[in-house]
Amino acid sequence: MKAGKWTWVDSPAKRDEAAQDIGRASVIGMDTEYDSFRYFRERLCLLQVNSGERSYVFDPISNLDFSFLGGIFFNPAQVKVIHAGDNDIRILKRDYGFSFRNVFDTHRAAALLGRKELSLAALIRHYFHADFEKQKKLQRSRWENRPLTEEQLQYAVQDTFFLIGLYEKLREELEQAGLLAAATAAFAEIAAVCWHEKSMNNQGHRHIPGYQDLSPAAKERVKRLYRWRFQKAKESNRAIFMICSDQELLKIAQTAPPTTDALVTIAGLSQNKAQRYGSEMLAALAGR
Repeated sequence: MKAGKWTWVDSPAKRDEAAQDIGRASVIGMDTEYDSFRYFRERLCLLQVNSGERSYVFDPISNLDFSFLGGIFFNPAQVKVIHAGDNDIRILKRDYGFSFRNVFDTHRAAALLGRKELSLAALIRHYFHADFEKQKKLQRSRWENRPLTEEQLQYAVQDTFFLIGLYEKLREELEQAGLLAAATAAFAEIAAVCWHEKSMNNQGHRHIPGYQDLSPAAKERVKRLYRWRFQKAKESNRAIFMICSDQELLKIAQTAPPTTDALVTIAGLSQNKAQRYGSEMLAALAGR
């Protein structure tokens, strides 16, 4: 299925056109694409807003100012329709300081109505009898790379073309079921969410498979490496697994290599990781 009309907003003129169109709408659909797989802190890569006539794709990685959306998102006279969008709201608050009012979450609405299948695709198939499937391979595609492919852009905008229609159908059902007040309270909670930095589980190293079989000395080394890895991921904004996997931590702790070269020859770490992190790993192992 192909998306409807949409505009890649990459100039002040297109931004101003989007502002006028979105500003006139009483209901808008909103979605984002962000990478939470490769980064310690989710990286916002796209913001899509549908006016009812057209979807506008904003690029957070560009230098284009789209702060006008803050007024839209906070305007109580405009409904902002999302689907399981609490994390979208958290990230937009974190990165832009936006605040939200009058949010309608189609995922939460469908749950209140007792629907069993709550994915956006399932709701679209149920209410619109549309052949709608999302390609899972694109969920973890490199959204931060530019230029984006046509396939990525089609994926990004297609959700927003159904959100407003879903809102209309779900709102009517909520009203008929006497659930509109409960839904409104639930949506207010979603609008109020805030982003919080990941915190380290100080006992997390104990849950690594194989940890309990280690010697006391090796367990202490795993603990030190585990804590170093978390801080390194936070400092570099890289996913924890990209710094070092759990099994790599165990292997290093078991062999306790004394040099950077030994991280490769004895512990089996890749050359790239040994070169990038070797001296810090050895310092962590030594308790420095």
